Amino acid sequence: MEKKVFRSRISVLMIVIILLCFLLGVIPMIRLGAIIPGVVFGIIMVLCFFSLRSLHYVLTDKKIQIYYLWCKMGRILISGISSVERSYNLCSGPAASAKKLRFKFKKGYKWHLYFSNSPFLVVILPSISPVREQEFLETLKTLNPDIQINVTDKKGWWRFWDWDI
Repeated sequence: MEKKVFRSRISVLMIVIILLCFLLGVIPMIRLGAIIPGVVFGIIMVLCFFSLRSLHYVLTDKKIQIYYLWCKMGRILISGISSVERSYNLCSGPAASAKKLRFKFKKGYKWHLYFSNSPFLVVILPSISPVREQEFLETLKTLNPDIQINVTDKKGWWRFWDWDI
């Protein structure tokens, strides 16, 4: 199988948070006369927004590799996955969305983070949020037929044009 690349889903909630930080941070700074710090803060917020687009997952025959910007963040061995479930945990995994796929592993397997020695890294649960989720799950199932997929899509008030929170 050739490599398949899946971008991360970007949540409307993440966009709203970045816009609120921009509006509540930059505009008051500029109005109070702190032009240079306001412009610098604005540039940082714009870079944060565009960096969300750079998070992606590469699916190969044996593993899922996670990339952010141009760096490899981690990998998940497909042979070690026992099940995939839906998760809405904001503090889990490298994803720009609250709607995620959480992996459970067979005994003796875990996922590998490349920057796990960083003092800033909190315990990150193994979950990702690919945009083409159904295609991702089908490809995963063809690579490892033993994986149990328990993913349901519940419709609710937070759903608008298939956006997620």
